[in-house]
Amino acid sequence: MAPIKPMNVLCIGTGEYTTGFVHGAAATSDKSLGVIGLVLYDMRSRGKVNEISMVGTTGTKHAAIREHLANGIGKKYKGLDVTTKLYPDDSVARDPLAYKAAIDDLEKGSCVVVFTPDDVHYEQALYAVQKGHHVLIAKPAVKTTQEHRTLVEEAAKNGVLVCVELHKRFDPIYADARERIRTLGDFSYFNAYMSQPKHQLHTFKSWAGKSSDISYYLNSHHIDLLTWSVQGRAVPISVVASAATGVATSPAYGCVPGTEDTITLLVTFRAIESGNLGTAVFTSSWIAPKAEVHSQQRFFYMGHAGEVRVDQAHRGYEWATDANGFAQNNPLFLRYQPDPSGRYAGQHTYGHRSIELWVDACREVSAGEKTPEDFEGVLATIKETEIITRILEAGRKSLDEGGKVISLE
Repeated sequence: MAPIKPMNVLCIGTGEYTTGFVHGAAATSDKSLGVIGLVLYDMRSRGKVNEISMVGTTGTKHAAIREHLANGIGKKYKGLDVTTKLYPDDSVARDPLAYKAAIDDLEKGSCVVVFTPDDVHYEQALYAVQKGHHVLIAKPAVKTTQEHRTLVEEAAKNGVLVCVELHKRFDPIYADARERIRTLGDFSYFNAYMSQPKHQLHTFKSWAGKSSDISYYLNSHHIDLLTWSVQGRAVPISVVASAATGVATSPAYGCVPGTEDTITLLVTFRAIESGNLGTAVFTSSWIAPKAEVHSQQRFFYMGHAGEVRVDQAHRGYEWATDANGFAQNNPLFLRYQPDPSGRYAGQHTYGHRSIELWVDACREVSAGEKTPEDFEGVLATIKETEIITRILEAGRKSLDEGGKVISLE
């Protein structure tokens, strides 16, 4: 059998999750070195990835991005080449359609990673799919069920693997909890909370409250966890949403009028066999204070035969410094500390695995060894994740209609 060739990868979006570069400097979050770029540079060093390119909308900031990558990654880790082709041209002040030229330059069957504001995911992913490329989309995949279904249809038509980057599926604790949940009989009750510190509103200001909201951005994670856990056993039948306001729109953050601070979705589920009802509460917020973790993340699940509690933010690993005070660490997401030889050592972490396993799958599909259908139930495929979009869209509709109950039946 011939060896599977390495993939060319294009990243659409050059911001925090891709490079760690935000507003002219390293991000002040826990992702100052980014995630996607770092993972891809490591994969290239191991022969799985070939050419890496990135496209944003502003070429005039490319010099600063190159310097950030060279200093932050190239000098920190031994053996990582951060050579990256950037689009548009360095002289371009703004070109929101630069992603089309970058996609057009790719060899058919390449990988495209979409990490941009929620409202442009659809057009960018669709263009890549129709050009014959595999696509990994940041959560939420898209804003509407119709957009989601179109991507499902186009992915099948073009024979490409389209997935959603739901990295919590690869967290060993969440993955184990999912399997335990499936031993607890019918679903009864679920409660999840996830937050971002309010200073992130400065990072998100260009789109927060305009083209998307905090529920789309964060509730998507725990909606996926629950729907994945009860997959084939229970289905959502209605959604009602409620929101809190006042901080995001204050002078300190300046988001557009109507931007919600915190959004809660109340989702009713029905067991497929018994008809028993279950209740799920998903809350997300981006007005949390600076605390010991960047993001509070926890859930409680109750089934008819037992319960599960997970606090993902507190892993029992603490440190304190004169410069930054007290903090809780989570190297299970991504290990930024090099190994004793100075090399990157995050290959085992769930933030890394979420990307590498998708690229590995794309390589197998492009080599003709597997089909996209082989990864249904294995990865978070666009087909499998439609239910997330349905719930999120219903939540937005409920808010827009004054807290109306939205049926999913």
